[in-house]
Amino acid sequence: MRNYEVVYIFHPMLDEDAVNKKLDRFLPIATAAEGAEVTELDHWGVRQLAYQVKDQSQGYYAVVQFTAEPSDLAEFERILKLDDDLLRYLVVLSEGEPTTGMSILAEVHESEDDDEDEDDDEDEEEDEDDFPAGSPPEFSGGRGKRRRVDGPRVELLNYKDVRTLSRFVTEQGKILPKRTTKVTARFQRQLGSAVKRARYLALLPYIQKHDG
Repeated sequence: MRNYEVVYIFHPMLDEDAVNKKLDRFLPIATAAEGAEVTELDHWGVRQLAYQVKDQSQGYYAVVQFTAEPSDLAEFERILKLDDDLLRYLVVLSEGEPTTGMSILAEVHESEDDDEDEDDDEDEEEDEDDFPAGSPPEFSGGRGKRRRVDGPRVELLNYKDVRTLSRFVTEQGKILPKRTTKVTARFQRQLGSAVKRARYLALLPYIQKHDG
């Protein structure tokens, strides 16, 4: 038994009752095994898509977390593909991300060594152009020393967290490289995967559009 999350994008003309009827038909297929169950259901409702999907500029988002046997997913996804009102979906292994578009943040701790404040300020001035405003505290200093930052560190990056992901994407829609973000290699890999998922779900655009 494994933990999964599925994000649905339904036709925007559907209301919550209509979506629930479809979920009542889909989910029993995925949770057919003994002990499998739906653990979370979150209706986001109708939202603007980052780009058109099947000629629609809006979609009804619903997020479901469930436990299931991997062998039951093939039939589950086959049924999903046959539904004309389902614009797009994504099934992923759940790593504990909230169903909402929020990441899990660490608790904020005060600086342990105030004597380093002046040095940290100098580092911030030198690297200021490399960091977008309000950057998450994964950013660290460039000479092997932890960078003093404001705000909590991201413990678990949620691929549905558009606000955080947008800070790591350029105006052209490209993911900022590690030499710019100064994050760990592990976080950079998580970032790349999260941005790709968000793009597929039309939460982020593939390419930023600029008005001429």
